[in-house]
Amino acid sequence: MRIFLDANILFSAAKSDGAVRRMVNLLLEAGHECCVDGYVVEEARRNLAAKAPGDVPVLEALVSRMRKAEVQHADAALEASLPLPEKDRPVLAAAILHGCEALVTGDRSHFGPLYGKTLRGVKIHSPRSLAEALVRPCP
Repeated sequence: MRIFLDANILFSAAKSDGAVRRMVNLLLEAGHECCVDGYVVEEARRNLAAKAPGDVPVLEALVSRMRKAEVQHADAALEASLPLPEKDRPVLAAAILHGCEALVTGDRSHFGPLYGKTLRGVKIHSPRSLAEALVRPCP
């Protein structure tokens, strides 16, 4: 499965050797393609530099194992059609443009109402719902 990771997932995975880092490592080890772009990587890097500068190298090591594209701005019509605040539209637009089947984000305030929904082929997940979807037996 091709999965786009939001900046808060990258931040959490780099900052703590906890559940989110384990999830990302398990995804990669299981052969899932974790995708990021310059927009989410830069946001995660900026937040780590401000809050936990010693963890920036961990972020870089994680990102080196992922499919990374440069910041790719969607056309105005695509971004305008997305039911998100302006600053979050590039994240979903990148997942759409990169042909991802899933977007995983911990941003409940903006993406929470979209959890479990599929927009333009991309299903929006929290870390927990993605883990549950991947371990649920097929019918």
